[in-house]
Amino acid sequence: MHEKRRDVENNPVSLLDHHLRTYTQRNTRDFFIHKDLRGFLERELDFYLKNELLNLDELESRGEKQSEGWFQLLRIIKSIGHKIISFVSQIEEFQKRLFEKKKFVVNVNYLVTLDRIPSTLHERILSNKDQIDEWRKLYALKTTEGNPENASLATSDIDFQNRDRFMVVDTKFYDQDLIDSLLASKELLGSTSSLDDATDGVLVRSDNYQALRLLRAKYGHRITCVHIDPPYNTQSSVFLYKNAYQHSSWLSLMAQVSTEAVHFLADLGSYLCHIDENEYERLHMLMEMFELPAAGTIVWDKRNPMLGGTGIATQHEYVIWRSHQSGPLFLNNKSLLAILQKAKDVINAFDGVNDASRAAFAKAIASDKTLTNGEKAYHFLNEDGRVYQSVALGAPERRLDPKFHIPLMHPLTGKPCPVPPNGWSRTPEKLQVLLERHEIIFGDDETVQPRRKIFLTDSSRRQIPSIIQDASRGKMDMEKLGLEFSYNHPVSLYETLLGAALVDKSSCVLDFFAGSGTNGHAVISLNRKDRGRRKYVLVEVGDYFETVLKDRIAKVVYSDEWRNGSPQNRESGVSQLVKYFQLESYEDSLDNITFSETPDQLLFQLHDDVFGYMLDFETKDSETFLNVAKLDTPFDFKLRRHGKDEPLPVDLPETFNYLIGLHVSTRHVYKNEGSRYLVYRGQSNERETVVIWRTTRGWGLKEFEADRKFIEKEKLTNGAEDIFVNSDSFVKGAVSLDPVFKRLMFNEE
Repeated sequence: MHEKRRDVENNPVSLLDHHLRTYTQRNTRDFFIHKDLRGFLERELDFYLKNELLNLDELESRGEKQSEGWFQLLRIIKSIGHKIISFVSQIEEFQKRLFEKKKFVVNVNYLVTLDRIPSTLHERILSNKDQIDEWRKLYALKTTEGNPENASLATSDIDFQNRDRFMVVDTKFYDQDLIDSLLASKELLGSTSSLDDATDGVLVRSDNYQALRLLRAKYGHRITCVHIDPPYNTQSSVFLYKNAYQHSSWLSLMAQVSTEAVHFLADLGSYLCHIDENEYERLHMLMEMFELPAAGTIVWDKRNPMLGGTGIATQHEYVIWRSHQSGPLFLNNKSLLAILQKAKDVINAFDGVNDASRAAFAKAIASDKTLTNGEKAYHFLNEDGRVYQSVALGAPERRLDPKFHIPLMHPLTGKPCPVPPNGWSRTPEKLQVLLERHEIIFGDDETVQPRRKIFLTDSSRRQIPSIIQDASRGKMDMEKLGLEFSYNHPVSLYETLLGAALVDKSSCVLDFFAGSGTNGHAVISLNRKDRGRRKYVLVEVGDYFETVLKDRIAKVVYSDEWRNGSPQNRESGVSQLVKYFQLESYEDSLDNITFSETPDQLLFQLHDDVFGYMLDFETKDSETFLNVAKLDTPFDFKLRRHGKDEPLPVDLPETFNYLIGLHVSTRHVYKNEGSRYLVYRGQSNERETVVIWRTTRGWGLKEFEADRKFIEKEKLTNGAEDIFVNSDSFVKGAVSLDPVFKRLMFNEE
């Protein structure tokens, strides 16, 4: 072993051979996972080295006097260097194309609360043992007496209309026929007329960059709030994602996803990003690169200093807030409205405003744990029933004009009251107006400094402050649900932030570092409190997507109170439809590279343009590059999955919908002499669009004519401005989606 290494080091030809092989292998190892391609490259490299380096061996044996030979040697070395550069460059271009292509959608399923399940499907839902076992795990479900734990439930065991109506059905446990029936039902849509409008949440298991690229056509300029909690780059070992980048690498990561994300924001949208002092300045600098004005930075005071480290004990983090909104940002006023309602209830209960009602109201406000200290300041009742708080009238800085130091006279004693040290904050004229409106509060005598009443109304709003104090722990939120996760922010903090960002009750938040799903939890909680229809789109790549994030959503939908994994209030659920799916990964793309010929049949050698041609031409029929010839059997398209034995079906219709940005109104399945027709209708580029999928392999003129007649008979394309069909068709006005699919997947113009 050592003798061989010395031979390599002492022999320039062997050394060149060694470096060439090492360099090539280092630059191709991660990419060329496919064994056929790797074997082909190794054979091509061997052929090249044997032919090109043979001349080097001959020159070396002639000695140093052969100067012309050594010039030739240098030229050969230069030629080899150029070939290596060209070789690696072509590999990298191929890699880039593979990485940049939009990824296929796989494993599309739904979480649907029982209140949206048609009664015709109840028996089939309850006969599924896997679903029943899932309910027992999620909701600590107990069956009626005499029903064994491993048996299916009877319809009588489930209260579809009341107690259990918000348990979620997971369509992954059911066949395609049931899913088709469910997605076309009126019960699922509820009060809406659109499947996408009826969908409350979307969960995507994917690398965030790949997800953003696919989702952009559909959600571009439609997201009210992007709210993310990215890795803080603190070298923490508790996270499941990389959290110890170099500063430049971390900035590159954030720049990549942020560049995509800003295109999702609506005209008045907000971009919220959590960070700590480790990367705050760099992130702030990065945000300045985007045409997204700064709204300010929130300091989150966690009220829990991290003791034991060097220097100052940190007890805060930051939320950088960027927004197109030019005016002030206000907190959600749901708590203020609740205070006003409580005042009305107390006044009615005590027959008006009196000492008893005032005391009861003050006590009720003080004991309400949902209110902040600032909100609890509104605990006074005016004579006319209005709610107010008491604030000081002193100026924040010293007033030099004597008029600001004129005392107010006590209304009963007629004597002057104390003047604040800095003087009054208002002019004598303004104070007189407040006196006439009875908005000055005097003490029992002139020894008490007067204060001012600030009244609370149903239009009262508080601008979001630069400091938010919240000592809640996200870990406690998870423990109550019976779930575990390394670290997550408290739901209460997210409710405060999203309450201010999602002012419109039908707005949507996007989170592409979703983690355990705190943003989804917060949106559901906000909607539960004010009956809103806010939506959420969450993207997460970790394995905990299934076991933590999805389970958390299913639990929070069912109940707002949990303890040790058991619901404490089975009457507090909310109606919900959540779509979840997975995207093809980059590793999946690698595993699906195939050749139109086997490497042993290829005669190409490593010459300038031949290798690049080979990569493009010989792999063009790979499933990962969308072999359009296979779109005539769209329901059978499959991909090998990295690390999995069995291939999984690709949902080509869903993939195409996202590529054209289709806002789906309806999804219906029709049968024509045993053939399945999947038909989507919706809006794409503000045009009424219909997309029709069916199996056409082996069809001739007769079958295509029958296809046209069926589509016309069922009026599938009526009113459509754009009509897409897979494969060919005789349908009037229809175009084949095959080339459109290919072009959009690869960003080809």
